[in-house]
Amino acid sequence: MATLLLMQTRGRVTAAEIATELEVSVATARRDLEALSTAGVPVYPQPGRGGGWQLIGGARTDLSGLTAGEARALFLLTGPSAGAVPEARSALRKLLRALPATFRGEAEAAADAVVIDPAGWGRTERELPETVRLLQQAVVRRRRVALRYPGRDGSATDRVVDPWGLVDKDAIWYLVAGTEQGRRTFRVDRILHAGPIDEEAHRPADLDLSTVWAEVVEEMEQRRATTSALVLIGEHLLPVLRDRHGRHCEILGPAPDGRIRVRITAHTPRAIAEQLAGWGATAEVVAPDSVCDELATLGAELVERYGDGRR
Repeated sequence: MATLLLMQTRGRVTAAEIATELEVSVATARRDLEALSTAGVPVYPQPGRGGGWQLIGGARTDLSGLTAGEARALFLLTGPSAGAVPEARSALRKLLRALPATFRGEAEAAADAVVIDPAGWGRTERELPETVRLLQQAVVRRRRVALRYPGRDGSATDRVVDPWGLVDKDAIWYLVAGTEQGRRTFRVDRILHAGPIDEEAHRPADLDLSTVWAEVVEEMEQRRATTSALVLIGEHLLPVLRDRHGRHCEILGPAPDGRIRVRITAHTPRAIAEQLAGWGATAEVVAPDSVCDELATLGAELVERYGDGRR
């Protein structure tokens, strides 16, 4: 891509010029040019003094459609994440040098405009799990993977999957894969063993991983929202409750006493009780009785553990 951009912005280039700009050897630059020609890109060499390589008839690739805004967005998104990956930094440098001169300044500034610090306060930076690295390679190289994964009953089973893609959701990695039973999602930190197989993986031609993951999230959220509770809270607590519960907190409107009626959902009455117990009397559960009973049980357990009897 960088070689094509250079040819488009400069017209005719030599293998030596490409090697200098993209920090590769002349032999590598020549091989890349020949590979482009073999792949059907209309590039051709012009021998003799003042010769070089150029695109036939001024042909251009889709990369020529990059606008200044698109170049800024590209480097703004990829620049911060490239910091820990030498290959990514090198690739960005090459693309930056291949951009039209009028785009380079803002693109370079965009690459350094944002710093991503993945470590929380008081914590060290989390490293990419080795299993994630292995699965990434399998996805990119289209290799099938043998997994050992625990079932719902806790017993481990061996299976072979076609890895479609990986998702990092709030520091938890998931593998989306095709199996004999259809699409499945595996939580990477629960995988007991993973190993690539020298077999080509099948990936649907029309697969859009973002769309597939949105479907996975919707399915998971529905499973997590099978139980609901009607709760009364003070209006000043509403922003915090919505931040904690997200889509599982539905605002129903004001109550006669001035408090706010909300519906909290989770997968079990116990889960709702555990989420609301820390609010004490500031959150009143009106219904159902099952959640109220769980709150009473939690309260009794806390009194028994930390009440006067303990002292």
